[in-house]
Amino acid sequence: MSVLSRDEILKSLASGEIKITPGYEEKSIGAASIDLTLSNEFRVFKKRDNNDTIIVSESINYQDFSDISILKEGERFILEPGHMCLGITEETIELSPKLCGLLEGRSRFARMGLFVHISAGFMNPGIKNRQVLEIFNASSNRLELVPGTKICQFVFMELKGTAVYHGRFENNKL
Repeated sequence: MSVLSRDEILKSLASGEIKITPGYEEKSIGAASIDLTLSNEFRVFKKRDNNDTIIVSESINYQDFSDISILKEGERFILEPGHMCLGITEETIELSPKLCGLLEGRSRFARMGLFVHISAGFMNPGIKNRQVLEIFNASSNRLELVPGTKICQFVFMELKGTAVYHGRFENNKL
């Protein structure tokens, strides 16, 4: 696998191997990635009884333990220290069967203690979805998340061969 440079990302966008809707600003494309935008949709985990244990197994469904919160225009999301939430990008990324990628945070936010994507950062070939963000506040301060912020970056990689993902999160939603 090789990482696509800015020029290769632009070529892949022009050829349709990468599609981004509702579009992108060329200034969002860096040397080897594109910055993606935080939407106003969040999923907040319900506070549970301290003695209540969640069993982590293949059948677990995060939606059973959380509620959706959609912010109004101008509202911001407060993330308390040591807490996590799910967010989602405004953009939908569609990849050809010969491309895959990595979803990563941005260093400017990591340096403030904000983990924008905790794990599961590999994005399969052939996806067509918005990217769900596993957001965690590792700082000792409350952090205010602002919808519309370029919060993460997508790194595109060329796959040897072709494949298309068909799995549980094929139609990624909060």
